[in-house]
Amino acid sequence: MDMTMESCRKFVEVLASDAPAPGGGGAAALVGAIGTALGNMVGSLTVGKKKYAAVEAEIIELKAKCDALQKELLDQVEADEINFVPLAKAYGIPKDDPNRAQILEEATLVACSTPMKIMELCCQAIEYIAVFAEKGSRLAVSDAGCAAVCCKAGLQAASLNVFINTKTLKNREVADEMNAKALGMLDKYCTMADDIFNTVKSGFGV
Repeated sequence: MDMTMESCRKFVEVLASDAPAPGGGGAAALVGAIGTALGNMVGSLTVGKKKYAAVEAEIIELKAKCDALQKELLDQVEADEINFVPLAKAYGIPKDDPNRAQILEEATLVACSTPMKIMELCCQAIEYIAVFAEKGSRLAVSDAGCAAVCCKAGLQAASLNVFINTKTLKNREVADEMNAKALGMLDKYCTMADDIFNTVKSGFGV
């Protein structure tokens, strides 16, 4: 089931239940999409204003990128569920099955793929939000700060869904490579999101 087609209330109800999905990955994707949309809203409130005519073309181009990014993040909610199913099934294989280890390894790699993608998309969103925060309407700058916070949360949440899976991989070279990539994204883009938030907050004199 594509939970993004349900109401917000239904999504939260299912999230709180014992259903295997949506879980942390789907929630991370949704939060990232919400953050991206908030940044996009700043752009929408900037376009058409004489005060921001000099940056209008740039903002319009950025809005188009965010439109696509929002959709892609929402698509990851269902993708995360689909890619988790093989791992959930693999854990049910009898431990004396000679193929269990290989099936688990392959399913774990599949399960890692979506949260890694969510992380990459949240990083893109934070880059776009930095521009909205700098050049967008000052009347909506608080929303740019909110957008950065949401996308940082999505980034961090998705990373935990990577790390819980890489921990069990037998191929440690692959695990270390994925961990390094995820840690690199966290280091760079959490800092960037924090900078956006702090700059916005300091603009309010607090």
